[in-house]
Amino acid sequence: MLWNIIVLIVIGLVAGFIARAVIPGKQDMSIVATIVLGIIGSLVGNLLGGLISGRGFELGTAGWIGSIIGAIVVLGVYVAVTGRKSVRR
Repeated sequence: MLWNIIVLIVIGLVAGFIARAVIPGKQDMSIVATIVLGIIGSLVGNLLGGLISGRGFELGTAGWIGSIIGAIVVLGVYVAVTGRKSVRR
């Protein structure tokens, strides 16, 4: 159980960082928010993968690629909804 939580946090962190690198602009997010983004992205990636493959809705986490794709989708929606803040100095 503890090992699964650690793996989920690591996958969330990596997927969140990659999503933040792919989506243009500056996202003011903490490490915890990045991990949560990656974990939610993993759930979304699994959902999208299940719908595309015809397995239907399965609640669970995806692998690395599904987690990254899901995190990119979630961050893209987040940026679109909240809007980008331009930084002027």
